[in-house]
Amino acid sequence: MLCRLSTCARTSLRLAPALASRQKHTLPDLPYDYGALQPHISAEIMQLHHSKHHATYVNNLNVAEEKYAEALAKGDVTAQVALQPALKFNGGGHINHTIFWTNLSPNAGGEPQGDLLEAIKRDFGSFEKFKEKLTTGSVAVQGSGWGWLGYNKESNRLQIATCANQDPLQGTTGLVPLLGIDVWEHAYYLQYKNVRPDYLKAIWNVINWENVAERYRACKK
Repeated sequence: MLCRLSTCARTSLRLAPALASRQKHTLPDLPYDYGALQPHISAEIMQLHHSKHHATYVNNLNVAEEKYAEALAKGDVTAQVALQPALKFNGGGHINHTIFWTNLSPNAGGEPQGDLLEAIKRDFGSFEKFKEKLTTGSVAVQGSGWGWLGYNKESNRLQIATCANQDPLQGTTGLVPLLGIDVWEHAYYLQYKNVRPDYLKAIWNVINWENVAERYRACKK
């Protein structure tokens, strides 16, 4: 006697390999202690920002990807489309913060050196002009978002850009992210209240230029 699987059972069998093979995202460890960036960024901000906000993006991204895998296996295009905002927001939040933590470092700041500094001078006139332009753009972001230094592979030039909410730089503009500045209120409000310019002034003291330079060298290869 021929045994026929129900539609539900067949769907479950198709789903199993896809769900089993999907690697879940995890919260990356910080390369320094929560209090290491003080007095410029407080330990309380860093702890909440990393262990609560970033962790939420990671958790929600995993949930959204599981739902997307199910919708994909079922051929449910409507559900796939409906999940795009969650994938973009939480995926962008995970990407952006993973870069952000490495862009910061205790005992950092100052100016970059070598090829990166020369590229900044070439494309912006001077380091001070670059710093002013990125600061001004980041302060001017309406609501929540990010200020970025990115690399344009087509023109071989550095560019400054801003992104709303958690929109990832490369996925929305094509620029390769080198340096990101988070201007969501959760990145600074506990310490700087609503005075975003004070936070932007302080964050330059903890920019990890070695990390930014490594990203610049990598994207030029």
